[in-house]
Amino acid sequence: MPRSVNSVAKRARRKRVLKQAKGYFGRRKNVWTVAKNAVDKAMQYAYRDRRNKKRTFRALWITRINAGARQYGMSYSQFIGKAKANNIELNRKVLADLAMNNPEAFKAIVEKVK
Repeated sequence: MPRSVNSVAKRARRKRVLKQAKGYFGRRKNVWTVAKNAVDKAMQYAYRDRRNKKRTFRALWITRINAGARQYGMSYSQFIGKAKANNIELNRKVLADLAMNNPEAFKAIVEKVK
């Protein structure tokens, strides 16, 4: 029985990986074995960092809310605790945006919370 190889699928697979490696430095962009390892590692980082991005942004929002609340004599934890107690259902993303871009509205929220 003759040997069976599927060169078409093999070539397509390699082309796909090399296309993903476009823009990489040195042999990572055009040598199959190096590009394959580089793309695999890049995909692992991308998966991990999609989750890390959420943590990073939450930390940024908390920092901005804290800075905004301290202008009116409250800490972040006091502000969030009193906001929950007063049934203010705004999430941290919206509160941080108000603190940065619309200080009057944020001040109104702080006054309502106090």
